[in-house]
Amino acid sequence: MPPTQSPDNELLKSQLVGLTRDLVLIESTDAKPEERHRCFQLVRNHLDEVPRLNLKTYESFGYESLVALPEGIDIPAILFCAHLDVVEHSGPEHYRSKIEEGRIYGPGSGDMKGALAIILTLFRHLLRELPGASLGLAITSDEERGGEHGARFLVEEIGLRAGSVIIPDGGSIDRITVEEKGILHLRVKANGEAAHAARPWFGRNPIPTLIAALKRLEERFDSFLESGHPNGSLDDDDHWYPTCTVTGIVSPHESVNCIPDWATANLDIRFPPPHTAESVLREVTQSLGESVQVEKIIGAEPTHLDPDPVFRNATEEVLQREPRLVRVSGGSDARFFREYRIPVMLSRPIVGNLHGQNEWIDIQSMVDYYRICERYIKDSLH
Repeated sequence: MPPTQSPDNELLKSQLVGLTRDLVLIESTDAKPEERHRCFQLVRNHLDEVPRLNLKTYESFGYESLVALPEGIDIPAILFCAHLDVVEHSGPEHYRSKIEEGRIYGPGSGDMKGALAIILTLFRHLLRELPGASLGLAITSDEERGGEHGARFLVEEIGLRAGSVIIPDGGSIDRITVEEKGILHLRVKANGEAAHAARPWFGRNPIPTLIAALKRLEERFDSFLESGHPNGSLDDDDHWYPTCTVTGIVSPHESVNCIPDWATANLDIRFPPPHTAESVLREVTQSLGESVQVEKIIGAEPTHLDPDPVFRNATEEVLQREPRLVRVSGGSDARFFREYRIPVMLSRPIVGNLHGQNEWIDIQSMVDYYRICERYIKDSLH
């Protein structure tokens, strides 16, 4: 098959919009493995026509991953990495999309099905334009759950490697991420004794115990906020200090008239250096006190991404303005590659309302991001 040329911007825009909307229709959430599998089938359909491309499927604890590499290439010079899982919404009626004011609205459009559409389209076009190019593609399905059975599994257990990795899952079109905070996900449990709520003296309610412990923890993290903003201003968008968010409180009884015998809270903690997962866990445990138990779900250290300067130059050439190098509070699958000193390019199109009902991605910035990655790859491989 003869090499093809890069599509013009209008054709490219049409392709990216169509594929993004097709991906948004699929409810590829953690609770629906069959829908995640269906989304992988759509991805495979877009790759099947690429000649001499090896597609390998892996699975870890029920989470599927797909790795695509040209024949004869085991360690690509550049690897695209994306995830197709999205957060849960209340019903299938929400898994629709619309185009309005130059944006695609729909669940997962910004995180990260629009970006997935970009790298799928670019990967396919480049391998037809540049047969045998040293490119790879890895797609996972558990990033929203921490990435342990996706990117971590591929890197640490399968041995996936690359010269550099492009992950369009952070920053923005003109903001290239260079630092990410560390992550701790914890479950805190208080035990009690069940009883009828009309006779509380026969029981021991764990909920006040849990709330008191969380209040002590809140006070400790308030001190981090004050030190991060010594002048009292919260206008700074850097937020380079530890934060702790209670993301759920659960007890076993739904009945109003029952005192539960236990209660738990889930915590999402983010922290920059010089803090470490061990030091933050120690502080959290001390602040909570001995009245509760602490279980670690996920722990990851702060990450320096070391992006390739050629990518920064490609961004500036396409946008005609110098991009910013930023540090961010969020985390991504980049940390698994950085464990092996692999540089990661972490930026993406312009997105908004991530994980919300009106999540969106800007269409023109999708085209711009495609051109940035296209230029970076061609500059790097020639």
